[in-house]
Amino acid sequence: MPTVEGVLAALSPLAAGLAAGLSLIVAIGAQNAFVLRQGLRREHVLPVVLVCALSDLVLIAAGTAGLGALVTGAPALLTAVRWGGAAFLLTLAALAARRALRPGGLDAASGEVSGAGATSARSAVGTSLALTWLNPHVYLDTVLLLGSLAAGYAAAHAGAAGDPDAARWLFGAGAMVASILWFTALGFGARLLAPVFARPGAWRVLDGAIAVVMATIGVSLLLGG
Repeated sequence: MPTVEGVLAALSPLAAGLAAGLSLIVAIGAQNAFVLRQGLRREHVLPVVLVCALSDLVLIAAGTAGLGALVTGAPALLTAVRWGGAAFLLTLAALAARRALRPGGLDAASGEVSGAGATSARSAVGTSLALTWLNPHVYLDTVLLLGSLAAGYAAAHAGAAGDPDAARWLFGAGAMVASILWFTALGFGARLLAPVFARPGAWRVLDGAIAVVMATIGVSLLLGG
């Protein structure tokens, strides 16, 4: 019969993957900013959260399976994604800056923003996909970094009583859980901030911050950062 210590040791890669995933995901970025804005507007939140979380699950699984080495061996692909992502992010930054100049208030009951046109479900999903798959930083975090950490756990368990493959995939599973928890909390928990964003000035600050974040990431991609 497994001991408590044995169970905890077996689950330690899961906890480590959860912590590593949260440390990478919980940061100000273009994807998180978009999910937050959709959550505040209560507009197509479920499909946006699903797209972001499921995309992360695919990328984390690829990294855990060892795709990182293949990605680093295709510099032309990374360059194309970098330039495409930069152009997309700079476009979104310009749109956010324009919204910041003409902010609206949020109706806390309905979630509607005055002075802001509704976003179609197709547009919201398309933007979510682009912010995920056209951002090289996403590949760096999920495929390369988390994949390397998962491989490290497999190496640490090699020759030990535990199964190296099980340790690697438990780590990856923990990172996947972190992604699901974060995007769900960000998208559906944003409505708790609705009273704050009833003031146009709050939207001015949010859209201004989104413009700065997206422009900074876009410029860094152009410069090869």
